[in-house]
Amino acid sequence: MQRKWRVSLIVCVGVFMSSLDLFIVNIAFPAIGRHFGGASLGSLSWILSGYAIVFAALLVPAGRWADAFGRKRAFLLGLGVFVAASAACAAAPSVGFLVAARVVQAAGGALMLPTSLGLMLPEFGPHERHVAIGVWAATGGIAAAAGPPLGGLLVQADWRWVFLVNVPIGLAGMAFGIRTLAERRELGAGRPDVLGALALIAGIGTLVVAIVKGQEWGWASPEVLGLLAVTLVLLPAIWLRSAHHPSPIVEPSMLRVRSFGLAVGGSLIFFAGFGAMLLTGVLFLTGVWHEDVLSAGLMLFPGPAMAATFSVPSARIASRVGFRIPGVVGSLLFAAGSLWYITQTGDRPAYASEYLPGLMIGGMGVGLVIPTLTGAGASSLSPERFATGAAVLTMGRQIGAALGVAILVAVLGTATQTAADFQSAWLITVVAALATAAAMAALGPQVLRAAASPVTVVPSAPDAPVAGEVAPISQLASTSAMDRAIA
Repeated sequence: MQRKWRVSLIVCVGVFMSSLDLFIVNIAFPAIGRHFGGASLGSLSWILSGYAIVFAALLVPAGRWADAFGRKRAFLLGLGVFVAASAACAAAPSVGFLVAARVVQAAGGALMLPTSLGLMLPEFGPHERHVAIGVWAATGGIAAAAGPPLGGLLVQADWRWVFLVNVPIGLAGMAFGIRTLAERRELGAGRPDVLGALALIAGIGTLVVAIVKGQEWGWASPEVLGLLAVTLVLLPAIWLRSAHHPSPIVEPSMLRVRSFGLAVGGSLIFFAGFGAMLLTGVLFLTGVWHEDVLSAGLMLFPGPAMAATFSVPSARIASRVGFRIPGVVGSLLFAAGSLWYITQTGDRPAYASEYLPGLMIGGMGVGLVIPTLTGAGASSLSPERFATGAAVLTMGRQIGAALGVAILVAVLGTATQTAADFQSAWLITVVAALATAAAMAALGPQVLRAAASPVTVVPSAPDAPVAGEVAPISQLASTSAMDRAIA
């Protein structure tokens, strides 16, 4: 096997595990809740939200740290932390311990994701980079399709296997990675803004707690108002800090670029609906239709499979007509899928006629939207900056997913026994999808020209990459360069 494909296989192990974890953990929710004495949905939601928030906040700092101290070192460290935390999740004696282990797991995932592409791209020539990016992106789609049935199968033995499955895969990746991966670092890389990352965790975390506990404590209670006040103070403070820090969490100048800002905002909104939809499907099939976990996993499989199938046509459509049309159409299809559930599903199981059509329609929408959001964001950056753009877009996705799960918990409460209880839950996805359609409609046709002819930005001397490397994964294109790209 050629070296570039060996490297690709190793780094995609990390991408696969971090992507698989989202879908596979969702399907294990009912079993985890039963094991811990009927733990509340609010408590269990932190298994997802805690991971998403920490993962989002650490993505960009992890990329900057990897630039300075070595991408191979960062990737292997992240993989090792992820494996160790997965084992701790499997051994968790309580929900609190499980959430804490998931937070550590998220830190490992944040180290793996940006460094994986940073290690992979230099192995390919400039004319082959699109192939590397395609393989990297497709890995997440494969993990999404495999997650529900694999999770259902593993839970039949024990929910702990949902986490233990990462251990042998990760150890194999580490063994081959030590021998195969080449160390790559960037001279003069800036120090990551750790304080900014911690502030982001606190800001989003307090917002999620306020949403989850709003009904229980009262929306006008001092506790909820205090948490919201913390969020309202921290988020603007992070923005101001980012404007002056040499290595910020997110450069404000990048978000001021219209196409990139819309892509990040659209990702946050879309994945709020997507995260709510994933968990809603599991809770509905197991709670209302009383399907076992394996059956539920198999029932959910056509959705991500359809999304993976439509992701390739989405890229081709965007290359011809721009990102706006597939983005808007996909968002509307995603909304239509959830509207189908609202109007068609009942308390008695009728999978083929009442659930599968909505799953297929929504899956088509997901397959059109996700590549379009990624492409619209990446089109504002030169190819060498794609890794950083992907990290910021992923940050938006993870924050959106955490907020979506929190809103779902607030809407559902403990009412998960009838189809009528879930109508408001499906409505979350409808609203998010329509808002995403509006963001995609605002993109305009100029994004296509950026995608067709991206501007290569030459970094200044202090930030120049080491000879023979692509640009650092933590480096962003300047505002002026991105403005020229979409002009």
